[in-house]
Amino acid sequence: MYMLGALAGMGTGFVDVAVNDLLFTALLVLGACMLLGLLRPRWPWRWVVLVGVFVPVAELAAYLVMAVKPTRGQVYGSFLTALPGMAGAYGGAVMRRAIDNLREKQ
Repeated sequence: MYMLGALAGMGTGFVDVAVNDLLFTALLVLGACMLLGLLRPRWPWRWVVLVGVFVPVAELAAYLVMAVKPTRGQVYGSFLTALPGMAGAYGGAVMRRAIDNLREKQ
């Protein structure tokens, strides 16, 4: 699961640098964290950290390796992608617990 989270984070970071659209990046972080929270609902914050850390790392890598120079707003925005990630991870965990409760009552 950690490998899946790391791959999702790297892919999201790559898309953030390539597309340069913060809302699309936030949507990808939300979806990845929701899926991981649904699959492993215990400690959903770990998925936010795992997926969300790669967005600023990708910005830093683009700054160091490529000719892409992110603005100050892009750097701060890359850290703010953790907010929709938090909503997705905890939403996925709540959804999983609700599904488990419904299955248990049958």
